[in-house]
Amino acid sequence: MKLSSLFAPAVRVAPALLSLRLIVIGVLFAGCHGSSTAGQPPPAPVVKVTPVIEQDVPISVEYVGSLVGFINAQIRARVAGHLMSQNYKEGSLVKPGDLLFQVDPRPFQTAADQADAKLLLAQSQLSQAKAQVSASQAQVEQAMATVVQDEAQVKRAEATQHQTELDVGRYTPLAQRGSVSQQELDNAVQSNLANLAAVAAARATVLNAQASVTQARAALEKAHADVKTQEANIAAARAALADARLNLGYTKVSSPIAGIAGFRVANIGDYVGPNDGTPLTTVSQVDPIYAEFPISEQRALAVFRRWDADPLAPREIELELILADGSVYPHPGRAVALDRQVDITSGTVLARGVFPNPGNVLRPGQYAKVRAVVEVKKSALLIPQRAVQDVQGVHQVAVVGPDDTVDIRMVKVDVRVGSLWTVTEGLKPGERVVVEGGDRVRAGQKVRLAATTPAESSAPAK
Repeated sequence: MKLSSLFAPAVRVAPALLSLRLIVIGVLFAGCHGSSTAGQPPPAPVVKVTPVIEQDVPISVEYVGSLVGFINAQIRARVAGHLMSQNYKEGSLVKPGDLLFQVDPRPFQTAADQADAKLLLAQSQLSQAKAQVSASQAQVEQAMATVVQDEAQVKRAEATQHQTELDVGRYTPLAQRGSVSQQELDNAVQSNLANLAAVAAARATVLNAQASVTQARAALEKAHADVKTQEANIAAARAALADARLNLGYTKVSSPIAGIAGFRVANIGDYVGPNDGTPLTTVSQVDPIYAEFPISEQRALAVFRRWDADPLAPREIELELILADGSVYPHPGRAVALDRQVDITSGTVLARGVFPNPGNVLRPGQYAKVRAVVEVKKSALLIPQRAVQDVQGVHQVAVVGPDDTVDIRMVKVDVRVGSLWTVTEGLKPGERVVVEGGDRVRAGQKVRLAATTPAESSAPAK
């Protein structure tokens, strides 16, 4: 059919019908032209990839705990009395020996003065006792000298009596023969009797002198005993004086350490003492400062086993402190101790780390999140978290091969390190994984690679 014959009837029809026919013809021509490109495949999807990184990765864990003063000294009154003054500014830094409070010292000053007077009295009595020792010693020596003199007198009396006894013995036979008179014999007998009495008297005097020596020695021993008693009294008086002065010193309540002094609990005028239930205040040494946090029993066992297996493994674990506002404390700390027992209610062990605190920014009781590197995974494989898809509990990764063909693999992930996953199964170092556009690809499909910025493929810093 000729094209002119198609339009021939248009001369005899209405203009509106002619326009409708032209539209239909245009649509037919357009359909014939489009059928020439319908058989072409769609373009390959564009994806972003990053290589699988292999490197040693430090594995860290975080624990929630609180800060504790390196030393927390509870300040209490060591003697009972009325609180007279507060000598520090609350919340300020104090040094060892700084005066914090003053307890009324007057009763203790009086007790110290009395103890001092008793000591002086005891010292005076000791001097008297020592003088008595000297006097008693002189009396002993004098009594012994008297004994010696009396013994000499006994000997002289005995010699005289012996002479008169000889005279009696010589005169008796002579008087019987008439060679001497009876009067001479009687005089000799009387002299002998007198000398015998003199000997007896001299011996009695010696006995008296010896008794005097015994008494003098007893007095000397008593004087020595008095000296020892007074020396003991002096020692007791000195101890009482030292105790009184110590109690007097305790009326000045001083700080035993350097640290931050807290608010006072007692008011001026209160009667305070060592048996009070609450301290006057607390001084905390905060530089350095402790961070205490509970760790699981399993984690503690793992650390102990690692130390046991490797004696050369470092014992000091470095710690990082995260404050309540989320900022990281600029000074790193270190773990110093684990508590002696496991808390049976929570199955945790209390751990303690120490941090320097040069500006006293950290205070006891403050919230603290502690981060610790517990192990280092050698040659770990790392991929971005966004490259992993969780499909009903199964982790999948789209891997782009050397020919830009997609392979969907199941992988086993371990721990997160920043924005990356560590992968233990399913990948090899250097393989390319899809990090953007993975939801648009399927296994065996060709893809086109988009440029990847260095920041997108970088690994975490060690």
